[in-house]
Amino acid sequence: MDADGPQALCDLCLAQVCSSLEALCSRRADGSLGLSLAPVFPQEMADQLLRNMATKGILNDTTVGIFQHCKELRLRRASIRRCTVSAEAFRLALCPHRLQELDAAWASGGLTGANIVSGLASNPECRSSLRRLCLTGLHVDWESLVEVGVGFSSLQGLRTLNMANTDLTDAALEDICSLPQLESLDISCSAVSKLTALLRCKNTLRSFIGHKLQQLDMSPLRCLSVLSQLHTLRHLDFSEDHFAVDDSDGKDGEETVRQLLEGSAQVLPSLVSLDISGRKRTSEASVRAFVEARGGLVFLGLLATGASSCEILTSQRNLKVTGEANENQVCEALRRYRDRECFIREALLHLYNLTTDIDKPRPDMLKLVLEGMQSQPTSLHIHLVATACIFNLTAQDLAEAMPVCLLTSTVTQLLIAMESFPSHQQVQKNCLLALCSDYILQDIPFDKYFAATLVINWLRSHQDPTLQRMAVAVISILVAKLSTEETVKLGKDVFIMKQLLAIVQQKAMAGVVDSTLKFALSALWNLTDEMPTAARNFIECQGLGLYEEVLETYYTEPSIQQKVLGLLNNIAEVEGLQGDLMEEGLLEHILSLLQDSEVEVGVRYFAGGTLAQLASRPEAWTLGDELHSNTVKQLHESIMTWNQLEREMVSYRSFRPFCPLLQTWQPSGVQLWAVWAIHLVCGQNTSHYRSMMEKEGVTELLRALAAHPDTHSDIRELSDSILLMVDQQQNGSASTKNHTEPQNS
Repeated sequence: MDADGPQALCDLCLAQVCSSLEALCSRRADGSLGLSLAPVFPQEMADQLLRNMATKGILNDTTVGIFQHCKELRLRRASIRRCTVSAEAFRLALCPHRLQELDAAWASGGLTGANIVSGLASNPECRSSLRRLCLTGLHVDWESLVEVGVGFSSLQGLRTLNMANTDLTDAALEDICSLPQLESLDISCSAVSKLTALLRCKNTLRSFIGHKLQQLDMSPLRCLSVLSQLHTLRHLDFSEDHFAVDDSDGKDGEETVRQLLEGSAQVLPSLVSLDISGRKRTSEASVRAFVEARGGLVFLGLLATGASSCEILTSQRNLKVTGEANENQVCEALRRYRDRECFIREALLHLYNLTTDIDKPRPDMLKLVLEGMQSQPTSLHIHLVATACIFNLTAQDLAEAMPVCLLTSTVTQLLIAMESFPSHQQVQKNCLLALCSDYILQDIPFDKYFAATLVINWLRSHQDPTLQRMAVAVISILVAKLSTEETVKLGKDVFIMKQLLAIVQQKAMAGVVDSTLKFALSALWNLTDEMPTAARNFIECQGLGLYEEVLETYYTEPSIQQKVLGLLNNIAEVEGLQGDLMEEGLLEHILSLLQDSEVEVGVRYFAGGTLAQLASRPEAWTLGDELHSNTVKQLHESIMTWNQLEREMVSYRSFRPFCPLLQTWQPSGVQLWAVWAIHLVCGQNTSHYRSMMEKEGVTELLRALAAHPDTHSDIRELSDSILLMVDQQQNGSASTKNHTEPQNS
């Protein structure tokens, strides 16, 4: 169980609803979905369902239709953030609800601020009930609202409004500031040029955020005059994008900040939180003066100001600071600035430096990095630095101390980064470096097929040897983890076969033995395991001739030979392809490996498997009876000299290819190889293979073989041993079950 604990039952149930919407709904005439049977949801759960649909990316004009059941699914806190919803779908599905909060940040589908405001204002209940509204990133279309005689001021209950990254104008701001209960306003990155309208809400406004107001046209004196009249203001954000502003620009803003810092504490007397991050001309002396004059400060934003190292900050125990002077400041910046690319980018750069030599697991930092990536999905700058931070935070043994669910989220974000920035080599390299971990690839649950296809697609256009090695290593491990259906899909891709064979050929021509060659051979071996299409692709891509050369070139390299023979074994199992292996020189070479007592058992094992499969099919054998008889004889004699291996050398997803070899009429050498192989893997993991043997009929075949009068004693002995192992394991399981079941008194 992860440190965070298991998922809540409510979350699991809502996830199931999200994945089953089509089955639970019927379609209306307009194509939208409606619940076939609509039970009354607990109110908070309706909010959560909408939020889950938005987060999963399945909320759109079709699916949002279920919320037209406004009596059964009663929304209060609605989120359609980053969803594609049209104005009409919004009006039908959300406007009838008595909403208290709405987050429509970065919604697409043509939905404008005017659509939202007029739609909400059409519901008399919403006019008074709506407390919080977020329209970040939308086109306001203020002129449309003016034409219909509706404005933000129609929503009289509104207390918190976020208009960041919009085309908000001075006229619209005038209307907003007439709201009688407005307490919090964010107009960051908008087209506002004057702040005078704020005086209309000076008695209610407690929080004003004006980040990156680059069209602001007010003198420092006039700007400070307006701000100083906001008597109830407790939080002021007057920060700037330090990447977007040249040293020669923004002087008025810098001067306004200087005067505020060095001025009297009677200006903005209620202020306890100030953010001036990005104001590059801020001095430590000004910061010191401000902190000394205001004893109740709880937050100070100083990232990218050069003033966050001011000594007085360390003595303020209750003061949180964003900056770059230490780990706490950097992490605080990552927590607070998720919606600001410039500050997340700056904070990640400092976090990268902090984590370069990290030796303790920091899941808290990793979470912050992921949140930054999720909040800025299209930012190359963010993903470039964030993927490097992920590598630092998960390198070596650090990943093994992280919660599994956190690592799953981490891998998912890495894959999204690879998909989003396919042409950026450094992002791809960072992702591959982070993914190239045995623990992550073997033990962490994530979409391995998606990962494999991304890495394969990357290989199509990149030849960097270092990255190629990592990519092939990742593919090799992932292919072994895929389901049969996924491996079939991957095996149909001729490109991956050609690419991997090209790597093998490149290494073989140079006579190189390295991890890239071994990973490529392993990937090809796994791709062709019980995959006839992939095996045919291998032959059509001239892989057979290359593998013959590799067998001869790497005669003294058992790790290479074993992988080569393992793949030939896979081909020999495919009916219709055995004829391609009927080359006398190839078979005699494999036979020599089988017979050579100096060769490792692992190599002889796969040599024997290839020969046993071919010898088991008389109709496919075209090389004469003498070679066939000698092959069968040498199989039996060689196998009887093998010692049982203690280490796991091979694993099987199925025993189906063994069934033809276990028939009572097969030559003893063929039977013996199959029985020896089953005995090998069952001896190492009986519990895993017992059910497979029962399901695929192998147990019955072994019993028939053991009972047949013509069965060789060597084979009968091994068959009896396997059956005994299986029986003992089955009896042991039954005994354990009996001991653990509760006793009736």
